[in-house]
Amino acid sequence: MASKESTFTNMVLTLFLVTLAASATLGFIYELTKEPIAQAKLRKKNAAIQKVVPRFTNQPNNESYQVAVEGDSLTLYPAKQDGKLVGVAVSTFTTKGYSGEIRLMVGFNPDGTIHNISVLEHQETPGLGDKIEKSKSDWSRQFNGQQPGDFQVKVQKDGGDVDAITAATISSRAYCDAVRRAYQAFQKGGLQ
Repeated sequence: MASKESTFTNMVLTLFLVTLAASATLGFIYELTKEPIAQAKLRKKNAAIQKVVPRFTNQPNNESYQVAVEGDSLTLYPAKQDGKLVGVAVSTFTTKGYSGEIRLMVGFNPDGTIHNISVLEHQETPGLGDKIEKSKSDWSRQFNGQQPGDFQVKVQKDGGDVDAITAATISSRAYCDAVRRAYQAFQKGGLQ
């Protein structure tokens, strides 16, 4: 069998065909997985909303709206029981974590007290900063039932009321920052 001469044109054509096949496969897989990934994210968000506000009968995700806080937009999810507002979940974040961004879902009662908080995402240090998660420690429970207007949502080292996680003050400060931002969003638009 005679071998084809390796020319620049043949190499470019081969590279083009391989790239075309790879990109078509990647596009097909993206389209195939796009909807299941979106559904999984929605289920995770709805589960977080259920954890942080009292029982509700509406679909908070369908009634969500955005509020501007410090140059960012935070999403608020009103929870209603038979048409009456029973709480508001606020999807908040901060970039001040030790290892980057921390995302929380903070639930407020209609009077502004914190009902509960759920950690959505973080990359804090295992064994230290990851104690912001309820599954790792009870640290975050100190926020439940607090009214941020009266309770200084800052660590005690900074003149606040929050007892910081030992050896993880940066993570504690970041968590407080995210909660404070959520409260600002709630004050601006939580009772809509």
